Amino acid sequence: MKQPLAVGIDIGGTNTNFGIVDRRGNLLFSGRIPTRQHTEISFFIQELHAQLYPLIQQAVADGAEVKGIGVGVPNGNYFRGTIEFAPNLPWRGVVPLASLIQEAFILPTVLTNDANAAAIGEMTYGAARGMKDFIVITLGTGLGSGIVVNGQLVYGHDGFAGELGHVIVFPQGRLCGCGRRGCLETYVSATGIVRTMRELLHSQHTYSSLREVDPAAITAKMIADAVLQGDELAKQAFEFTGKILGQQLANFVAFSSPEAIILFGGLTQAGDLIFRPTIHYMENNLLEIYRNKIKVLPSELKESDAAILGASALVWEIKN
Repeated sequence: MKQPLAVGIDIGGTNTNFGIVDRRGNLLFSGRIPTRQHTEISFFIQELHAQLYPLIQQAVADGAEVKGIGVGVPNGNYFRGTIEFAPNLPWRGVVPLASLIQEAFILPTVLTNDANAAAIGEMTYGAARGMKDFIVITLGTGLGSGIVVNGQLVYGHDGFAGELGHVIVFPQGRLCGCGRRGCLETYVSATGIVRTMRELLHSQHTYSSLREVDPAAITAKMIADAVLQGDELAKQAFEFTGKILGQQLANFVAFSSPEAIILFGGLTQAGDLIFRPTIHYMENNLLEIYRNKIKVLPSELKESDAAILGASALVWEIKN
């Protein structure tokens, strides 16, 4: 019997990563192409095929059966197989990406939002194995989310359910890339904590080692490193970020009563600096019926491979 394999493609604003994965989540082959320089989708598909198809051929030559292709992409619509008005990708409007990839590779192809792919990856290979009700929050440049209820990813009637990063937490607050103000991701994300740090540096006179850095060059990692060196302003930035996240997690719990909330992405690399205040403020704001029931966990997926694994996990859901 041939070993079943799945292809996972993670399309980001800068790069597209892809790989071939087995049922246990082992990444057997992988590669990368740039995304941004391909302003025409046809040229993007051509380069993707040129780099990925030889890997598929190698897997088949080794005796495996490639079952299909899963794609995780910003603004991906699972129902339609399309990318729709993605602000950080080079292709405008509605792009029928799943059908274009399926036509190029002659393999069943399914597509979803990148955060939804992360949720499926956690359920298949990671911290949510065996769980039927959980939420994945991705803390990267923005804040993405995937919501699973009774073992099923929540897509909504149009395929775009679960945009928790765009819950408004401060009316008339920070301007968001979506065009509105006060969205959660403008406060809770790698970008959000940097904005908080810049505001603290501007509004307070407390010493901080980050005053010696060009404000435009400050990163979330710099802020975390500063906390470890005893920087009080950097500590305030993490405390504020965790407070906002924890308060909103308490709200999210109220509508789906998850077993766990799994945090994934670059900001979680700060460990206890983000987890401690988040859990503290979540518990303080939960309804009594939910207190001490909801686990807040780090992802168990290797960050460099997680998006590929999540996308590949979509393939196992394809009905043959």
